[in-house]
Amino acid sequence: MLYTRKGDDGTTKTFGCDQRISKSSIVAEALGALDEVNSFLGIARARTQSLNFKITDEEVNFSELILEVQKNLFIVQAEIAGSEMSIAEEKIKDIEKIIDEIEKVLPPIKTFFISGATELGATFDFARTLIRRAERRVVGAKEESKIKVSAETLQYLNRLSSLLYALARISSHMNGAEEIKPDYK
Repeated sequence: MLYTRKGDDGTTKTFGCDQRISKSSIVAEALGALDEVNSFLGIARARTQSLNFKITDEEVNFSELILEVQKNLFIVQAEIAGSEMSIAEEKIKDIEKIIDEIEKVLPPIKTFFISGATELGATFDFARTLIRRAERRVVGAKEESKIKVSAETLQYLNRLSSLLYALARISSHMNGAEEIKPDYK
């Protein structure tokens, strides 16, 4: 069934909780922000079905990498909603490895870049801003003691924005697009 009518009063229920919470609560905001990221990553995944990049001696498929991130975001959402699940430290190390390898083939960062060197780069950059917002919502809910969240989950969210920035840069680099620096004039 696609509807239950239970949320018609502006409330929702989270994992393992008998009480309903307001859909405008900080916990619902955190969950919704994570859902937005995951949905938008679906657009990025659909646009990268057959696109690969090479790190070290390994071909990495953008679509498969994004799918893994989407699956991990479900773990994060489950934790935020009250589950005992949390992101394993190995998942953080996996992201760090990919970021480190991407950085080896890109020019060093010396300034900010204006988004939009390529459509795919802009897509990843927008996803980066969405995960930053979700991270702020999760941290806010934690700071207000509305949720418990592991250090690993917070690290994963922070690292995910770096991964998405790296993917934005590598996708533009692969297309030979120039990264435009702001001139602040």
